[in-house]
Parts: sequence; C-alpha cells; structure tokens
Amino acid sequence: MINEILAALAAVATLQNFLIMAAGIWGGVIVGAIPGMTGTMAVTLALPFTFYMAPVPSILLLVALYKGSTYGGSVSAILIKTPGTASAACTALDGYPLARQGKGGKALNMALYSSVIGDFLSNISLIFFAAPLALLALHIGPPEFFMLMLFALTTVAGVSGGSLLLGMVSAALGLLLATVGEDLYGSFRFAFVPDMQAGLSIAPVLIGLFALPELIKLVVMRAAKTDEAAPLGAQHVTREEFMGSLRSILKGSVIGSILGAIPGIGPSSAAFFSYGEAQRSSKNGANFGKGELEGIAASESANNGACGATMIPLLALGVPGDVITGVMLGAFMIQGLTPGPLLFQTNMHEIYMLFIGMLFSSVLLFFAGKITMRMFTKVALIPQTLLTPLVLLLCIFGIYSIASSTFDVAVLLVMGLVGFGMFLLNIPAAPFLIAFILGPMIEENLRRALAISRGDPAVLLSSPITWAFAALIIFVLGLTVRREFSKSKERRVQQ
Repeated sequence: MINEILAALAAVATLQNFLIMAAGIWGGVIVGAIPGMTGTMAVTLALPFTFYMAPVPSILLLVALYKGSTYGGSVSAILIKTPGTASAACTALDGYPLARQGKGGKALNMALYSSVIGDFLSNISLIFFAAPLALLALHIGPPEFFMLMLFALTTVAGVSGGSLLLGMVSAALGLLLATVGEDLYGSFRFAFVPDMQAGLSIAPVLIGLFALPELIKLVVMRAAKTDEAAPLGAQHVTREEFMGSLRSILKGSVIGSILGAIPGIGPSSAAFFSYGEAQRSSKNGANFGKGELEGIAASESANNGACGATMIPLLALGVPGDVITGVMLGAFMIQGLTPGPLLFQTNMHEIYMLFIGMLFSSVLLFFAGKITMRMFTKVALIPQTLLTPLVLLLCIFGIYSIASSTFDVAVLLVMGLVGFGMFLLNIPAAPFLIAFILGPMIEENLRRALAISRGDPAVLLSSPITWAFAALIIFVLGLTVRREFSKSKERRVQQ
C-alpha cells in the first residue's frame, strides 16, 4: 500500500498536473466571483477540454474548478453583496456589513482561511471515511431526508433579525415560490406562462434578492458622497479573531463533510446549516448578520467542506452528490472509469492519484485566493456611480448566459423589486432564500415518504435517525421560544 501511495504521489507531482490544478483553481475563483457565473457553468464549459487529457488530470481540473468557484463566490458576496454562487449567499449576511465597516480585506481573509481549512478537512474525510459515510448515506431514505431538511429549516429563526414573525413571513413566501412549476406527479402549479412550468431557477432568484436591492438603494437613496467607496481598512485577521472563530470553522468543516456526503444536499444547505448552528452556540450570536467574522467562518468552512465530501457518494456508490459531481460522473465515464465499489478494486492507482491531487489543490487554493484577493479588493475603490451599472450588467449577462433565457432575466428584475420591497418593510431576505432552497427537497422527500407508507404519517418517525432529528427540532424550537420570551420581557422592562 505504501508503495502504491508513493507511486501515485510521483505520478501527481509533475509540473503539468500542478499547472492544470492551478489553472482550474484560478479560473474557478474568477468565475465564482462573477455574479451569475456558477461553478456548474465553469465545470460544464471545461468538460470538452478534458476529452483528450489523461483520466486523473482531467478529473483534477474539474475538481479544482469546483473548489475555486465555491470560494470565489464569497468575494463578490463580501465586497458588493452579490453572491457569485448560491453557496456564498450566507457569507453575504456578515461579509457585506464588514465591508461597509471598512473591514472588507479582513472578511476576505477569514473567508479564505475558512475555505482552505474546510476544503482540506473535507479531503481528509474523503480519504479516510468514504466507505463508512457512503454506507450511512445508503440508510438515509426519504423520511430521514425530510426530517433533516425540516431541521435545517429551523435556521430561519436564527437569521430573522429582530422579528421572528417577519422571518416566518419571509420563509413562507420562499416556500410558496419554491412550489412554482411541475411537481413529482406531472402537475403544474402557478404556471401562468409556459416558462414557469420548469419552476424558478435559484440563480436569478438569489442574485435578484441580494444584489439588485442594493443597486436600487444606491440609486433611490443616494448618499451625500456617492463617488466614494468604503475604505478596506485593516486586512489582517488577528490571532485572537482567528482563534475565536476556530471552533466554528472546525464545526462547519464537519457539517459540510457530513452533509456533502449525502446526495442532493450540496454546499448551499450546508452553509446555512452551519451558520445557524454557529449562531446558536456562539457568544457573539447577537452580532450575526451585522458584521461577525465567525459567521463568515461558519459559512465558508461548510460550503467548501461539502466540496470534497460530494465526491464520497460519487466514488463509492456512483451516485452524484450534487449537480457538479453529476457533470463529473460524465467525465469519469468518458475516461473509461466507472464510479462505484468496483472502482476501488480495478483503479486503485487512479484513486490514490485523485486523493493526493485534491490535497495539493487545497494548498493551491490558498495561494490563488491570496493573489486574487489583492486584485478583487480594488472593487471597493470603484466609484459607486460606475459600480452600479457595471454590477447590473454583470448580473443580467451572467443570468442570461446560464440558459439564454429572457424569462430568467425577468425573474431577476422582479426579484430585485421584491427584495427592495422587503427591505422597505424590514422583512429579512435570508429566511426567504433558505426556505426557497430547502422547499423542493422538503416537499419531494415528504411525498416520497408518504408514497412508501401509503399515506401513513408514522413513517416520518420510523427510524432512530428520524427520532434524533425530531428531538433536535423540538430542542431548537424550545430555545427559540425561550429567546423570544426573553426579548419581549426585556422590551417591556425598557418601556
């Protein structure tokens, strides 16, 4: 075994492979930082270039693009509150307020450190725990998925701001829009025009909800000095700040690794799950959403931690963990590699090469992030009068380039107006996004569970895993009710 690992190390440690991984990481960071240009798009566009490459370098290129784009989404999320990817939406909650406080460089550095640590630990989990976690995923059926997603939905309480009622209204609106389109049985809901039959895509909803309201505010509520950007200020994360966030980084890495190993969940859900858990357990929980480094640490460690873990079901079971690994499945098949249990018997040398290459890519992510950060921090120095139309054009171009759909552009603009209306009414946008992302998974697994049991709701509490999640839901809801009573009591005392 040692000889095989050393042989794989020698095969990976070549200049060509390092250049391929560096190009993938670098390109992924840049693509991820551009609103609307998702990691899925980057991996899909790069797929034809891998046809004439050796198997392992081609897979390493796609993995590097995946990792780079996941981190890159945090750059625009922090600097201009325009998440480059869906998984970076959670990062914008604290990243943008920090940028407005003149701590944009500090926020970018914390995002980079958390991403690298989460990514590295995820790769370690892939190497050592692929088989056990894959076996666990086999025991998670629709009832377990439903209870897990329901538990993830409790993070709405943590990102509702000052009013839990307004947060619940926002989440209800998100769940309502998540039902648009075709259901599991071929029925159409709210399909007023043919384009709505496929549902609302996450990218235009996400960008419209978070980016366009900021642009509208800049135009409608012009400040006295619109041509001056907020200064970046101190850019270095102090030892105390890093150590204060280390617990959330490690916890987020574990959450990302576990949830990423379960097919269908992906980095976005892992980020919000980790963020809600960090807010519940942090002594600075009240500052989350106002500019808290620990919130960035929790989000970025989880969404990057899910990247390596999504490879676990792909390699061990042949089941893609998310959309991007679904594209990678095609790349494996094109290269003559069939993911699944037999892959570890027939192509162990290639597996070792892939594992070693992914560890190297974590190191390359750090250097690429550092170099790219210095370039993207200049965004904060662009006058707002120039930045506003530039960001709007990027948003429209990015959304249109995904599917060449004018309907998606219309959704983008409408959601921008909805987001601005929510801002005026003081309705938080984060619960809407969480519910919109989790809604389809909640509905799909609930209907499948009830179909399996022929309509018997007892199936939702039919295994120890479902009981564990039910207990966690009751515990979190109890803490939320207690916190709301404490807030109302404090308000009465102050009055």
